[in-house]
Amino acid sequence: MELVLEKHIERTPEVRSGKPRIAGRRITVSDIVVWHFRMGLSLEEIAVKYDLPLSAVYAAVSYYFDHKDEIDAEIDAGQLFYEERKRRSSSLLKETLDREDE
Repeated sequence: MELVLEKHIERTPEVRSGKPRIAGRRITVSDIVVWHFRMGLSLEEIAVKYDLPLSAVYAAVSYYFDHKDEIDAEIDAGQLFYEERKRRSSSLLKETLDREDE
């Protein structure tokens, strides 16, 4: 018996920090989850937009449901990292406007 997910999803430490991803690509399962469940793209749209086999996109969603807690934690950690970086980074526009107000 062939295991389909192993054909479409892979993890390698040197690519995308070992996150599960579409085999042969840098697109992670969490990327697919965010695009589909949080941004509302259909699985077909994702496949066309990123030139992916539709079966691989469905495999990513299947993998997500088998590893939901892990992938959700990965997405949440990425969001927290983004928010912290945004908080620490200064805005060039804000700095320029603040200088003009002085």
